[in-house]
Amino acid sequence: MSSTLLSRRDLRFLLHDWLEVTRLTGRARYAEHSRETFDAALELAERVAAERFAPHNRAADLAEPTFDGERVHTIAQVKQALDVFAETGLLGAGMDASVGGMQLPHVVRAACFAWLQAANPGTSAYPLLTLGNANLLLAHGSPEQIDTWVRPMVQGRFFGTMCLSEPQAGSSLADITTRAQPQDDGTYRLHGTKMWISGGDHELAENIVHLVLARIPGGPPGVKGISLFIVPKMLLGDDGAPGARNDVTLVGLNHKMGYRGTTNALLAFGEGGHRPGGRPGAVGYLVGEPHQGLAQMFHMMNEARIGVGAGATALGYTGYLKSLAYARQRPQGRPLADRDPTAPQVPIVAHPDVRRMLLAQKSYVEGALALVLYCGRLLDEEATAPEAADRERAHLLLDVLTPIAKSWPAQWCLAANDLAIQVHGGAGYTRDHDVEQHWRDNRLNPIHEGTHGIQALDLLGRKVTMRGGAGLTLLVRTARATATRASEFGGEAADLAVSLGTALDRVFLVTRRLWGTGDPEVALANASVYLEAVGHVVIAWMWLEQLLVVEAAGDPGPDADLHAGKRQAARYFFRHELPRTGPQFDLLDGLDRTTLQMRDDWF
Repeated sequence: MSSTLLSRRDLRFLLHDWLEVTRLTGRARYAEHSRETFDAALELAERVAAERFAPHNRAADLAEPTFDGERVHTIAQVKQALDVFAETGLLGAGMDASVGGMQLPHVVRAACFAWLQAANPGTSAYPLLTLGNANLLLAHGSPEQIDTWVRPMVQGRFFGTMCLSEPQAGSSLADITTRAQPQDDGTYRLHGTKMWISGGDHELAENIVHLVLARIPGGPPGVKGISLFIVPKMLLGDDGAPGARNDVTLVGLNHKMGYRGTTNALLAFGEGGHRPGGRPGAVGYLVGEPHQGLAQMFHMMNEARIGVGAGATALGYTGYLKSLAYARQRPQGRPLADRDPTAPQVPIVAHPDVRRMLLAQKSYVEGALALVLYCGRLLDEEATAPEAADRERAHLLLDVLTPIAKSWPAQWCLAANDLAIQVHGGAGYTRDHDVEQHWRDNRLNPIHEGTHGIQALDLLGRKVTMRGGAGLTLLVRTARATATRASEFGGEAADLAVSLGTALDRVFLVTRRLWGTGDPEVALANASVYLEAVGHVVIAWMWLEQLLVVEAAGDPGPDADLHAGKRQAARYFFRHELPRTGPQFDLLDGLDRTTLQMRDDWF
């Protein structure tokens, strides 16, 4: 029986037929693995998602966490699911065996987590945040910090967060004011307030490990003076077990439109609500060197951004599958050619406009899943490719793709959820069907871990200009290599390659045009349009990659329907979606100043 969370066949196609992940087992890090172990991990993730995460998705949405002034309360199924997940060992799926991990490839780990994100984004957020926290400490923490904090997180005993934003600063991290006062024993005492902290307080684990950005007195102003600290909810005793409460106080929970199963907190550090050692101040431990906090935190933020794209993809995907199932079983109306009112009604999937909406969803979610997994494969290349040049190439390409991998799925898989509601008609706007919750849950993804506008500024303002445009050059060259292979293959693939090549030409020309004025204000005023246009070109590239696998397969056997669907979705994206970029590139080429010329008092 096929799942309505994700498509096993699509994952198999992307991982094995396209990305050929089994080839990674030839590298030392993954030598203990095989296709069998990869598939076993995926099957385990699917089973846990279907049996433990999905059943309480609606219940956690309707009964969101509450705070009684002392404790946070969540429905029992959340902790039950997380305990089962911890027992599987999947939290450390991609981590080193030396800290209790499985050393699965990043791309396989991402596919495993996608099952959980599709089943229940609220509950899956806790281990995903913990994973990012642990990976940051593995990269920047001391051996003692790894032993003390990472190992319990890999075991699922401790959960992790990241604490960046403050009420007066929002996304402008240069304006944070939380301070960290050095102590004689080498620790720090933190004082300040952090907001929008997902997983910020709960009783789902023995401890919560907060990673907090703060300023050490005397440091430089702006982002150059930010340091990173481990600030646990509970301080540890000599035996390593949680003991006294740290001076971290929950001020209140935010009440969200979606993602309601994840607590979202306003936290006060060092206000004296608790007094470790008999005095106020949240005890913290410096990570790495002083004033390097933002660079360190970006390790977690970039991982989280790709994770947001994966979560948006998963929510769009499950909405698509559920609207497809509904369209196949919902009888309504008759074909236009059959005017006989006594004839049986047909399932709505027979109606052309419903097929249009389903095909649009398919092109968005399968294109986005390809991009997310491709980024996972780049992580594996960056970490394990035998040649240094290949590792550097993967790092550079991943760097330029990250804002697209975050924002494109967050925008267009949300659009897929919107279409899933439309396929259901009036029923889709009720709570009787999951698709309305999927839309509400997915609406967070264009906002958190850097809004759409911030990702646009990152792409146009930094990523395509860094190192003299090396990242953009590599992206275009890599996509153009796919177009070259498609041209050599011939047939429809060659026709689509022409369209992709033309779009890639425009990406280069428009980027040069925007920055050629010498006026960054004009360039960056157009950054969001640039992100959308380049994102669509990247997804077209992903579809051409998939089409080439289909065309080269010969007789697909039992995968005939899968291949035919891929072929049709690629056609749809190139005929209906890629042409959207033409007017966008025209607008960018014109160096539009409309938004800059708008005055506050004209609104």
